[in-house]
Amino acid sequence: MTIAATDRTEMADSDQQNLDTLFELLCDIVPEGYKAEIVGGAIHMSPQRRVHWTIIRRVLRQLEDRFGDEAGIDTDVRLDLPGYCNGFAPDLYKIADGAEPDAKGRWRYQDVEFVLEVISRGTAVNDYGPKKAAYAAGGIPVYLIADPYTGLCHLHTMPKDDEYRAYRTLDFGTPIDLTDTPLGMILATDGFPREPQD
Repeated sequence: MTIAATDRTEMADSDQQNLDTLFELLCDIVPEGYKAEIVGGAIHMSPQRRVHWTIIRRVLRQLEDRFGDEAGIDTDVRLDLPGYCNGFAPDLYKIADGAEPDAKGRWRYQDVEFVLEVISRGTAVNDYGPKKAAYAAGGIPVYLIADPYTGLCHLHTMPKDDEYRAYRTLDFGTPIDLTDTPLGMILATDGFPREPQD
């Protein structure tokens, strides 16, 4: 067998084509009420839950109060990240003011200032593992994990390489001080609901 050497640009283009093809297929097969994303080339689907959406909505409202209705804030919208075939659909992310989408109408991860992921039982391992590493590798300044099963928020800041150098755990109900981040605000969590224990 002969292995041809390729440069990183060709690999990146190939990964991008694979992601585009996979997402086209997903549009046809993902059932209503589910979201799908691609983490390290593997497709993950999870059902949307009421508690999940309530937390997302409460963060969204605070961001809109701070930055206005026209701010670049998306929920469950594709965002391609560094690494092999990483096409995530973050629960919520905010784009820097003045950023422009690429030629395909997608945001670049380099323009993302904040990502929120709300834990779903079936995909939690991604949020705490490969997705956290990809967000750090992408230089995303603030990554917040809200876990309605434990009632804890995990705040990750100061990305370097594929890890975050600063980390804090806060209980639901504790304000999250983001004044020294690009968001420049305090995020209230007192309205975050808990997921009932099975």
